[in-house]
Amino acid sequence: MTGIKKYFQLDELNTTVQREILAGFTTFISMAYILFVNPSVLGAAGMNKGAVFTATALASALGCILMGVLAKYPIATAPALGINAFFAYSVVIGMKIPWQTALAGVFVASLIFMLITVFKLREIIIDAIPSDLKYAISSGIGLFIAFLGLSNGGLIVANKSTLVGLGSFSGTTWLTVFGLIVTAVLLVRNVPGGIFIGMALTAILGLATGLIAAPTHWIAGAPSLAPTFGVGVTHIGDINTVQLWVVVLTFLLVTFFDTAGTLVGLAQQAGFMKDNKMPRVGKALMSDSTAMLAGSVLGTSPVGAYVESSAGIAVGGRSGLTAVVTGVMFILGLFFSPLLAVVTDQVTAPALIMVGVMMAQSLKHISWEKMEIAIPAFLIVIGMPLTYSISDGIALGVIVYPITMIAAKRGKEVHPIMYLLFFVFLGFMWILNLE
Repeated sequence: MTGIKKYFQLDELNTTVQREILAGFTTFISMAYILFVNPSVLGAAGMNKGAVFTATALASALGCILMGVLAKYPIATAPALGINAFFAYSVVIGMKIPWQTALAGVFVASLIFMLITVFKLREIIIDAIPSDLKYAISSGIGLFIAFLGLSNGGLIVANKSTLVGLGSFSGTTWLTVFGLIVTAVLLVRNVPGGIFIGMALTAILGLATGLIAAPTHWIAGAPSLAPTFGVGVTHIGDINTVQLWVVVLTFLLVTFFDTAGTLVGLAQQAGFMKDNKMPRVGKALMSDSTAMLAGSVLGTSPVGAYVESSAGIAVGGRSGLTAVVTGVMFILGLFFSPLLAVVTDQVTAPALIMVGVMMAQSLKHISWEKMEIAIPAFLIVIGMPLTYSISDGIALGVIVYPITMIAAKRGKEVHPIMYLLFFVFLGFMWILNLE
């Protein structure tokens, strides 16, 4: 135990082994849904759901453990939402590209990802983003995951007349309401582990009322990886058209900026940023790059840092031990998949909403009195939830930032890389609109 405390510097970070374990478990509970959502999404593309389930768990575990041991950050990784939908619905179903070829595209994008990470291009780009925009990214992620929680919990639903509207307070939505109230009270009262306790009580209420079905058994064997393992590698030769290289580039760009934005936002929340820079960011980026590469070999869409890590940070997780615990839980999740079904969207929704509240506090650090800063920052903050995409929100702000700074006669203060990103994101937006 002493060795663990020393390696992860728990005393210096003012945390304990017990708190880190609770944080790791909380993060896992908050993102365990990906074990079931990812197979469902990729299954629509014709992939074997059982194999995708196992690939998702193993790739997530590897990324979490690497992030914890190497970068020593309480940040978990898993196949990213959004990019998996692009993989299944846009590439495979929409463009009629075989899933085997699409998986090869992920593998190639992963190799490029590793290359730019080794040469520290990602690290340089992250450091070049001004602090105001980093705070905007952190706040925007908060609004995004709060919106995700409100939607998953049934409190916000699609509405043809007004785009979105208030959901119907019936059935499982009451679990979200209960969890939201209980978690809010616990946090206001400063109860340690309030978010985790709120999720546990919500799950218990769901089981007691029959709103959540009790599992019929507790343990199940891990499905075979055979249908997807190595398929992406063996189909690299299929990437032989401009259209397919556009797909590869899209995988690369979306994962790059989703992960970069998420890492910055979580680092801001946990208080890791020093002089507008994220310590050990190179190791953090290498960890998620390695997980993405491994995931493409195992048989899943791109892996990246997860915003749900903020749930573990919110309950006190500050070291890599949090991420390691989350990784171990993903491995155990392979054999306790029936039990994980108890953690429904309504159970995790209140946690996401409350974490959104916490992350939105970064708004106070933005120079709102300066319009050249306020406009791009606002576009980032509001763009993430309204476009349902972290990378799209960042794109809106990064494109406008150099323009407003030049208009304010402050163009010389803009880092050269931000001008480069201006053109990169214009190209990024163009690529997304090809289809």
